[in-house]
Amino acid sequence: MIETLLLNFLFLLFPILIAVIFIENGLTNINKYLLMLLSSVTLVFCMAFPIKLELGYIVDLRYVPFIIVALFGGYKMAFPLYIILNVYRFFIGGDGIFQSLALSTAVLILVPLLSAKFKQQNSRWRIFIAICVTFLTMTYYFFTLSFKFPKLTSEFWYLVFYTLSTYLMATFILMALIEKIISNIKRREIYVQAERMRDVSHFSASIAHEIRNPLTVTRGFLQLLNESKTINADEKIYIEFSLKELGRAETIVSDFLTFSKPQCENMVFSDFAKDIKYVENIMQPYAKRNRVEILVRSTNTLKATYDENQMQQCLINLVKNGIESMQDHGGVLYVDVSEHKKKILIKIQDSGSGMTREGISQMGKPYYSTKTEGTGLGMFMVYSTIRNVKGEIKVKSTVGKGTTFLLYIPV
Repeated sequence: MIETLLLNFLFLLFPILIAVIFIENGLTNINKYLLMLLSSVTLVFCMAFPIKLELGYIVDLRYVPFIIVALFGGYKMAFPLYIILNVYRFFIGGDGIFQSLALSTAVLILVPLLSAKFKQQNSRWRIFIAICVTFLTMTYYFFTLSFKFPKLTSEFWYLVFYTLSTYLMATFILMALIEKIISNIKRREIYVQAERMRDVSHFSASIAHEIRNPLTVTRGFLQLLNESKTINADEKIYIEFSLKELGRAETIVSDFLTFSKPQCENMVFSDFAKDIKYVENIMQPYAKRNRVEILVRSTNTLKATYDENQMQQCLINLVKNGIESMQDHGGVLYVDVSEHKKKILIKIQDSGSGMTREGISQMGKPYYSTKTEGTGLGMFMVYSTIRNVKGEIKVKSTVGKGTTFLLYIPV
């Protein structure tokens, strides 16, 4: 019995070991389907090698991977496992087929409903929720099983105790390992981002000033030449193109200079009201040119410490991106400052072109941009600024409907 129990635990650990070895660096769509396939294999193996108790009862751990996949993956990931579970159960035959079908159907219908809220929780709450769902699932199972017993003997309660304790222990161990993997991925990403930030900062400090000076001189002479009455229309067009590209080059240099500035030059302790008003006033002309209306609402009373200049530039970048995403058809850009669980929440929402999941996952990386002429440094600066105040950024986006940035800043 102990050998079979350990073998079942090995089956349950199989997808996690594969994730650690091969796909810990990122969970792409291909990796998700691979994990679903591995979970299906685990589920089948658990049913093929059940735990045989001394009392004559047979127990397997099929519902552990089924519940965990349903919580993390929702209906899309849980449904294939539901089909495989029941097809293989019918293949095995014996008593309890319809009871297994009823229980797995209840899990399929109810558990994925928790998926969206489940993924928003922290690690401890996710582990707790998974254990609670497992407990309720097995409680329902034994409630239905009890009707087959004319009398609830000590053997029945032994079966309940053994199965419940095994399921809860297996769920706890698997969830703890999964959360550790998720934590390692996040820490690695933070470390990689910090290394990128340091590299960009060093690069910025070394060349930005040297590049900006000749650009300024060149721009000045081109502006004087553009005002001359001795040049023809074609030459004037060439000069205007040159000025436009110089302006773009100066924008790139300004982005570089942002990273070379220390984080403690203009530290303030504020509720963001002044900064939001400043950003609104600065961006109103640009918004009007693109037929975009900026609506600002602030109900926040909490205060935080941050670098005023960098935070204002961070908000300007986000508002500017929102405006540019709506420049084809216009619209309304919402900026809302509120409180959320003792944190300041800044919400910036547009109704523009939106982003794909892949685009969201790339946000904040240097030199990645969804714009054809973008450098990616603007969003890199946004993420770096929020990270410097120990904050968090969440992005919700739907292609064709718009994007919402949620900035959580601790007080």
